[in-house]
Amino acid sequence: MTLAPISPLTSPPQPLLRLRLAPPAGGPRAIDGAWWPRSYDLLAELPALIAGLPHSWGHIASVVLNGAPWSPAPGRMFVAGQVVCLRRRRTAAAHTVVLTAPGQGRWDLIVVPPDTAEEAAEPIMARAARASGTLRHP
Repeated sequence: MTLAPISPLTSPPQPLLRLRLAPPAGGPRAIDGAWWPRSYDLLAELPALIAGLPHSWGHIASVVLNGAPWSPAPGRMFVAGQVVCLRRRRTAAAHTVVLTAPGQGRWDLIVVPPDTAEEAAEPIMARAARASGTLRHP
C-alpha cells in the first residue's frame, strides 16, 4: 500500500493591504499616506494594517480614530505580536487614523471609506502618498 503525502493545511490567501505611504520626509508632514480598509471592523482590519507598516516605524503603541464609523472593539488589542491601545475620539477627523510609536513618531493616514469605488479611491490614495501639506478628504 502506498501512502500519498499529506499536504499541510493552508489558510485562504489574505487580500492585499490597500495602503499607500508617502516617501520618508525630512520633517513632519500633515498626512503620511492613505489606508483603504475593506470594512469598518477594527478586529479584522487593524492587524493587517499594523503588520504591513514599515519596520522603521517601530512598535505602534496606540491608534487614535473617530469611533463613529468603526465597529465596537476593546480598548486594547494584541495585534501583530504587540499590544496596541485603541483610542476613540469624537473630535478626531472622521476619515483619519493616527498611529503612534513611542520614541519613533506619529503618522496620520487618510482612511478611504470601505465602500468607496476603486475609481474614486485610487486618486485619493495617490494624493495622500505624495502629500506634503494639508490634505483634506473629499
